[in-house]
Amino acid sequence: MANFINGIIEKAKKDRKKIVLAETKDPRVTEAASKIIEQGIADIILVGEEEKIRQVTPEFSLDGAIFIDPATCEQREQLAEQFFEMRKKKGVSKNDAKEMMKNPIYFSMMLVKTGYADSFVGGAVNSTANILRPALQILRTKPGAKLVSAFFIMDTQTDLGADGVFVFADSGLNENPDADQLSEIAISSADSFESLVGQEPVVAMTSYSTFGSAKNPLVDKVIEATKIARDKAPNLRLDGELQIDAALDSTISEQKASGNDVKGEANVLVFPDLNTGNIAYKLVQYLGKAQAYGPLLQGIGKPVNDLSRGCSVEDIIGVVAITVVQAQDAE
Repeated sequence: MANFINGIIEKAKKDRKKIVLAETKDPRVTEAASKIIEQGIADIILVGEEEKIRQVTPEFSLDGAIFIDPATCEQREQLAEQFFEMRKKKGVSKNDAKEMMKNPIYFSMMLVKTGYADSFVGGAVNSTANILRPALQILRTKPGAKLVSAFFIMDTQTDLGADGVFVFADSGLNENPDADQLSEIAISSADSFESLVGQEPVVAMTSYSTFGSAKNPLVDKVIEATKIARDKAPNLRLDGELQIDAALDSTISEQKASGNDVKGEANVLVFPDLNTGNIAYKLVQYLGKAQAYGPLLQGIGKPVNDLSRGCSVEDIIGVVAITVVQAQDAE
């Protein structure tokens, strides 16, 4: 299981990027920051008052970190002015902008926007909405992206997928995507898989039905999404609708859906809605003892990644390493 993240960490070390962490009152974050610095995975920017941050986990050294306190930062007025210019048409006043720069998440996103930092990782304390809102307001969507979605890298104790590694999407953001949105999630997730795992993506559009075994509007959406995705990305190895066993087992795949393109070799699983996607990743994580990295965001202008509020120190280290690699690829 460690092979995937170890490979990501080694790649991150070769070209470190500046990652900003804003939730510096949480001991998991400061401990992770210490270990990231010690291992040379990333250059870490910690937002807040240096003395207070160092007291959170005094047993872990933060020497080598960059500390930026929004309350005393010389650039705060300039950042507020830039934020005002970006948001004034949305009714944001100059005073509003100054107040927003006191918010560590908004302040951090402006550091990324202005190039002082390369990427942001948060969510150990804040909800996904509290991370995504400032990310979209400040960094906006990537050119060509119609939708921001979330995926998890699942590193499982199996020989399925890519040596046990999968992408699960959307498991963290879009509640009930329509067929077109589901096709976008599939294509974006395939791109993310290829970028991070380095193997050909094989995408299964999952359902409780396989090739018409059930008739229902819920199934129809997956069938339509499959057609749209194929039109948009004809060279992508993708098929649906497929039950999980048909997506992962070659024998069952041939029995249930003879001739399908996935052939039981799926490594990207696209779920029809957030209920199924979120339940699936947590079942695999807790019952299957898989390592889950995410929710990782795709479609934002610069690399920004979320964390589960139940994340461990090792989860944070892993997501930071993944974010560094995404920042490398974005250059």
